[in-house]
Amino acid sequence: MADALVIGGGPAGLMAAEVMACQGLSVIVLDHKPTVARKFLMAGKSGLNLTKDEDDRKFLASYGPDATWLAPMIAAFGVAEVMAWAEELGQPIFTGSTGRVFPKAMKASPLLRAWLARLDTLGVVQQTGWRWTGWQADDLVFQTPDGVQTLAAGVTVLACGGGSWARLGSDGQWLSVVEAERHPVKPFAPSNSGVEVAWSEHMTRHFGAPLKNIRLLAGDAVSRGEAVITKTGLEGGGIYQLTPALRDGARLTIDLLPDLSTDAVAGRLKKPRGKMSAGTYLRKALKLDPVKIGLLNEGRRPLPQGDDLAHLIKSLPLATRGLMPIDQSISTIGGVTRAAVNNDLMLKGRPGTFVAGEMLDWDAPTGGYLITACLASGAWAGAAAARYLKR
Repeated sequence: MADALVIGGGPAGLMAAEVMACQGLSVIVLDHKPTVARKFLMAGKSGLNLTKDEDDRKFLASYGPDATWLAPMIAAFGVAEVMAWAEELGQPIFTGSTGRVFPKAMKASPLLRAWLARLDTLGVVQQTGWRWTGWQADDLVFQTPDGVQTLAAGVTVLACGGGSWARLGSDGQWLSVVEAERHPVKPFAPSNSGVEVAWSEHMTRHFGAPLKNIRLLAGDAVSRGEAVITKTGLEGGGIYQLTPALRDGARLTIDLLPDLSTDAVAGRLKKPRGKMSAGTYLRKALKLDPVKIGLLNEGRRPLPQGDDLAHLIKSLPLATRGLMPIDQSISTIGGVTRAAVNNDLMLKGRPGTFVAGEMLDWDAPTGGYLITACLASGAWAGAAAARYLKR
């Protein structure tokens, strides 16, 4: 019998395992996939954004309504701690111009290899191919390649992930298991998600094209980030920031010339058009690129003229069909609610069982906030579990 079981080998689970092992506990990490941290590796394929080096108050405010809940966890393991942790693993980091922090290797695999080597040195055991299916009295039940197995431990940390990118492990099947025991949970919903748009045929030529120097608006939320035209809609950091507002039903509008006022745009549109086509005229008068002109035509055909056109350019409504499906979203909200756990992240209805990472119902934007909160909640749950067992 191990002192501690960790269910889920993502960043939250591995951090909980590290903290408990450093406290002298024997730890087994179990994951239903053949290898651990698959979503973490995917996130780091084009640059692993670990955290964001900015003022503590501003950093915490990015978690919106969940900032109060996450505050003590991030105070204990926040920006400085994440940066120090990566460098202690022998992974030099750098801070980009926007404050985002990355490993110099610009991928997750070297950091993960170093991390797993540290866990191995600490005696942490990995058991893969084991899917947790629930409890049998105080024992945990698993479906394994060798059939049903049960394990007992002094404490358990659940870090099974959210509901997106199921093929990488976060398939959310655990939700029904926890709900069956009457622990308060919420259904999953998309977070950091693109939007679906039923493009007309004329937009086909723009699939894959970036939308730069724009302002995106949804309700009271505003983003100056970029977006990409895809076959099914709009993706990118600029859209992801607006997910909470879009999820609540706000309408998406785009300011195609955010550095010009409406009056300035209208003034430039007073130039004679002559025999120029509408597209040529907009390109010459306003320096609009073909993608933005395509979006204008998508939003209104035929295009209005004069002041009406200026207003349209500054506030172009985009008819969306909602957020992308959950499995195509970077993360999810929903899962184990704040009401289900105490301040130590222990399930109120099952003493000795703690919850961390995206299993918990909190929201965070991309840009380092998501990974930082996963690591912080894992460290918090691991430390609390160690204290509980030692008592």
